Amino acid sequence: MYPKPISARQSIDADQVRAAASRVLTVEGNAVLQMAEALPSDFIASVETILDCKGRVILSGIGKSGHIARKIAATFASTGTPAQFVHPSEASHGDLGMVTNDDVCILISNSGETTELGDIISHTRRFAIPMIAISRKADSTLMRAADLRLLLPDAPEACSIGMAPTTSTTLTLALGDALAVALMQQRGFVHEHFRIFHPGGKLGSKLAQVHQLMHSVDEIPIVPADAPMSETLITMTRAGFGIACVIDDEGGLAGVISDGDIRRNIDGLLEKSAGDVATRSPQTAPPDMLAAEAMAIMNARKVNALVVLDESKRPVGLLRLHECLRAGIA
Repeated sequence: MYPKPISARQSIDADQVRAAASRVLTVEGNAVLQMAEALPSDFIASVETILDCKGRVILSGIGKSGHIARKIAATFASTGTPAQFVHPSEASHGDLGMVTNDDVCILISNSGETTELGDIISHTRRFAIPMIAISRKADSTLMRAADLRLLLPDAPEACSIGMAPTTSTTLTLALGDALAVALMQQRGFVHEHFRIFHPGGKLGSKLAQVHQLMHSVDEIPIVPADAPMSETLITMTRAGFGIACVIDDEGGLAGVISDGDIRRNIDGLLEKSAGDVATRSPQTAPPDMLAAEAMAIMNARKVNALVVLDESKRPVGLLRLHECLRAGIA
């Protein structure tokens, strides 16, 4: 018999709701802290096994454990560890062909007695595929069959009847995150790698680097310091950026000329050289700076562009505010 629905117009007991939420978060939080203070004994060995994996990490589970397995697989894949979720029921009908000898399997079952995992377990044993088990039951069928065992704390479920997967799924998810982060650190995974796997949306744009958005050195106007302003104006007009890089005899940046510099030097402008008009020591950016950081500099300095310099202080590009905005950086 289903529980009686509550009318939309019926008021709820706000204090009771707050108390329930607080209790759930406390129970689950305490369980996570318990696991943090005493990591599963095979945690480090599991990281080593995954790092040695030549193929992918195959994750599987049924029901709520399956949902968590999918999320862990997605987190692994987006942080430098190739991974794939395989549904245990589909595995029994042909998808075991996705699991190869080069792979590592992580099988998740809170009870450790999930029948649907049987064929994957047998497959890993038959072909000597490393298998890591995550369960709350140390003496379960799954844990006994595993090469490595990630035992969850024996913490109570946080639901009001103590049966719905709540604490157990939170612990499994947190453990998956811990594995992913440990693997990231061991692989030397950095911002640039993260952007490769997250090219779209806000996250991808925030991780874009200056060299990915800048105009190349072949596109920007560059003039020597002794170039007459008559020639410099022609060069700036052709490029259409409203800015020119002024270089010294060794090719290093000596300054920049903006439209504002031209207006400030309008008297006798054509009698001057580029070096006479240029703003010395302008704000610049290295190619590997995050574009979001470069945009913050432009906003703070109230400029619309930054010259991009290499390690020798030579111009290699130009980043404009326009490119940052078009890329979705805000």
